[in-house]
Amino acid sequence: MSTAPTDYTLPDILYQPWEDVEALQDRLLKQMVEICYDHHPYYSRVMKELGLTPADIQNREDLKKLPVIGKKEFLAEPENFRLDPDGLPMQEATLWKIIYTTGTTSGRPAPIFVTAHDYFAYQDLFRTRGSLLGINDTDMIANLFPMTNFPLGAFSRAPDEAAAMGASIMFGLTGRVDSPYPVNRSVDEAVEAVARHGATVLWGVAGFVRRVLLRAIEMKSDFTKVRMVVTTGEASSPAMREDLRTRMRSLGCADTLIVNRYGSTEQGGTMIECQDGSGFHSSMPDQVFHEIVDDETGERLGDGEAGMLAITHLNRRGTVFLRYKIGDMGELDHSPCPHCGRTTVRLSSKPVRTGDIIKIKGALVNLGNLKSELDKVDGLEEYQIVVSSEDLSDPFSPDVLKVRISAREGSVAEMPDTVSGIVTKLSNLRPKIEEAKRDEIFDPTTMAKPKRIVDERKPR
Repeated sequence: MSTAPTDYTLPDILYQPWEDVEALQDRLLKQMVEICYDHHPYYSRVMKELGLTPADIQNREDLKKLPVIGKKEFLAEPENFRLDPDGLPMQEATLWKIIYTTGTTSGRPAPIFVTAHDYFAYQDLFRTRGSLLGINDTDMIANLFPMTNFPLGAFSRAPDEAAAMGASIMFGLTGRVDSPYPVNRSVDEAVEAVARHGATVLWGVAGFVRRVLLRAIEMKSDFTKVRMVVTTGEASSPAMREDLRTRMRSLGCADTLIVNRYGSTEQGGTMIECQDGSGFHSSMPDQVFHEIVDDETGERLGDGEAGMLAITHLNRRGTVFLRYKIGDMGELDHSPCPHCGRTTVRLSSKPVRTGDIIKIKGALVNLGNLKSELDKVDGLEEYQIVVSSEDLSDPFSPDVLKVRISAREGSVAEMPDTVSGIVTKLSNLRPKIEEAKRDEIFDPTTMAKPKRIVDERKPR
């Protein structure tokens, strides 16, 4: 079964009336369910166990008949979320590449299979909708995602997007690979490469891009051609983005544009803010259906109601998800964007990672809010929030909240009191403050991105 080339999208789809997009989604979903019934080991099994056939799921409303699942189900059997290619047309069956996401129960990373069909869909998405991202065919992109032991989605997909938009791309190759081959470069070498190639776009995890800018200032590097920073891979608060702009101004960059993206390897694409606070626009309503669901019941929620973000692939042939919870909380908005006029669905600008909400001393604490406030602190170069126990060997020992900090020279003396005051105000908990060197908190040679929250407690 194959999709005819005239059937997969609508012209200028991000501006089409939403009812036309919904009709397209229903048609694509109907076909996707039929393919899953015949070729998807996991969903075929689930549908048959529930007594469902493709005739029972004809549209987005019928999709509610399927259960909502999450990472637990996927990581238990990731190979069974790949379509069986036997019987599919060559382009839909041919494996183009494999990228990886969160580790499985065995500790191994989970594979996401990308077929030729999926790869071309991704190329077409950025070829036709590049205006939302703002990169053009004269840009030189610095890929600042780390090279790790396995191909992470962001590192692997950046050149795909550059190719689709006709841009040039260079690689920092920071990170650390457990290999006898010395393939990784240092942060300083990445900074030198940005200057040498005259990169115009810095693309990476916000915390690492910030470190690159800090080192560029210290090394007095020429970043004058840099005009834009594109962030993804971790939450980037307004304060963090303003901090990036401050560093860019210090370097005399050509402009201080910040493009904030939200995505996941499983989703197979990103959602992008047209400007700060606009909400993350779906760039792929013809490839992914988004819904917000109640975490406990799986009930679909309406616009403005907070719940778990779930995705359903509409036109995928490798790894396919139906009603799959990404692991983040947010709200959807289907009204036209007041800033750019795009009609595509938007995710609230502050999706909350479920790991950011932690129970400490019996009370739920939103450490995501704390991260946003610490991002605003001038002179705080790195920080890490650690939830621990007074006695790590005792799972019932009282909780301890600790913040590890690294301050800029000239801000060291007052920083512990400043950070302690912010934490106490937001959490009603008095933290322990531990001073450290910035590489002890976030070492770009060993970590893909800063780990802002660490829970050291044993399960109770």
